[in-house]
Amino acid sequence: MAYTSAPLPTKINIAIIGAGPHALTLVAHLLQKCQKMQGKFLVFDKSGQWMSQWFHAFAALEIPHLRSPAVHHPDPNPYALRSFAESRPTELHPPYDLPGTQLFQDFCLHLINKQQLDKCIVPVRVTRLEPLTQMRKTHFRLWLDNGDSIIARRVVLATGGGTPNLPDWVSHITTPYPKDRLCHSHDVDLHSWQLLGERVLIVGGGLTSGHLAVGAVARGAQVILMARRDFQEKLFDADPGWLGPKYLKQFWAETDWQKRWQMIQQARNGGSLTPAIMTQLRRACRNGKISLHEQCQIVEAIWQNNYWQVRCHDGTEYQCDRIWLGTGTKLDVRANPMLSEVLDGLPTAIIHGLPVLDTHLRWPRCELFAMGGLAALQVGPVARNLSGARMASDRIVPALTKPSLSL
Repeated sequence: MAYTSAPLPTKINIAIIGAGPHALTLVAHLLQKCQKMQGKFLVFDKSGQWMSQWFHAFAALEIPHLRSPAVHHPDPNPYALRSFAESRPTELHPPYDLPGTQLFQDFCLHLINKQQLDKCIVPVRVTRLEPLTQMRKTHFRLWLDNGDSIIARRVVLATGGGTPNLPDWVSHITTPYPKDRLCHSHDVDLHSWQLLGERVLIVGGGLTSGHLAVGAVARGAQVILMARRDFQEKLFDADPGWLGPKYLKQFWAETDWQKRWQMIQQARNGGSLTPAIMTQLRRACRNGKISLHEQCQIVEAIWQNNYWQVRCHDGTEYQCDRIWLGTGTKLDVRANPMLSEVLDGLPTAIIHGLPVLDTHLRWPRCELFAMGGLAALQVGPVARNLSGARMASDRIVPALTKPSLSL
C-alpha cells in the first residue's frame, strides 16, 4: 500500500529518491538509529513499490541466487537474513551461503512489513530538483511528474545504476531493423521469449551475459557468447578486501580523485562470471549449444534478409537472428536531467561522470546526499553493491540524525 494521504505535504524533512535496495538499506538503518524519524521522510518512486526494479530484473533474467553472501542485505543486523532463513536452509547456496532470489525477496518484504515502510512511498517520478537558497541555507523543491511539487530540507539520491551502455557500432547501424532483434539486457525478459532454432549473439563478459546465455539455451537457442577480452571467472565482482580496511585504507588515504577513480576501475576490472555460471556455460559448449568467442570486438552489424550479419575487428563474420547486449550501464551525473539545476547552482568537481562528495556523501555546501554508483569516489569499488549500500548508510545516517553534522 503506497502513500495515500492526499494531498502531499508542502514540506518534508527528508526526501529519498528511488525505492531500490540502497534506499531500503538507508531507511532501515535510519529507523534503527532513530525510531522517531518515522514520518519525517518520504520515498519517491514511480512504481509505488519497494524493490520493484530489482525484483523484476532478477525474474527477467531468471537469476537463481544473489552473488553476495547472506550477510549483505538491507537490515542493519548482519545476521538477520540467516535467522530468517533458518527454516529454509536449502535456499542458502554454497560456497558462501548465497541467498536464493525468492528467499532474499521474502526477507526484504518481511523487513518492509515489519517497519510498515509501504506507507512512506509516493508513486510519482521526480523530474527536477530545484535548489532554493535562503539565508545561506539550501533546501530543494522536488518537481514531480504529476505536476505537483514538494520542498525537502534534505534529499537522498538512491536512483540506481545509470543508463544502458551501448557499444559505438550500434549507433552506426544504417539498415532499419525490428526493435526486438537488438536489445540491451535491461529490455530482455526471458519469460517472454520462445527461441527454438534461433541463433542469439550475446555481447559482454559479465554475469548478466552469462545468465542471458543460460536462459537462451534453455529456450532452444543456439548461442554465440562474445567478449572483447578473455572471460574471467571470479566468485565476486570485486575482491572481498574492498569490504573493509584491507584495501579501503589505502583508497581513503589517496587524495587525488583521478587516482581513486583508476583504483575503482582496476578493482572491478570490467565484468566477470561466477564459477557456477562458468560450469553451466562449459557444459552447454560441450553439448554444442554455445560457442564462446573471446578477444572479439564488433565493428559492424547489418540487418538483411531477416538476420544480422556481424563483422568483428579481426575480419571474422557471424550470422544471427537477434543480438542481446550485456554491456552494462554508464553513470554520468551530467547526463541526469533531474540534476541540471543542481549542477548549475551548486557545482562540484566531476571525475569521469562521478561527483566529488564530502565524507557524509553530501554534495558540497548543501544537504543533497548520493548513494550507489554515484558515491563510488568516497565508498569505493563496491559502492553499487548491497555492501556498498550499508557503507553509504553508515556515512549518511549520522548526518541525518545529528544536528551537529547538519550544514
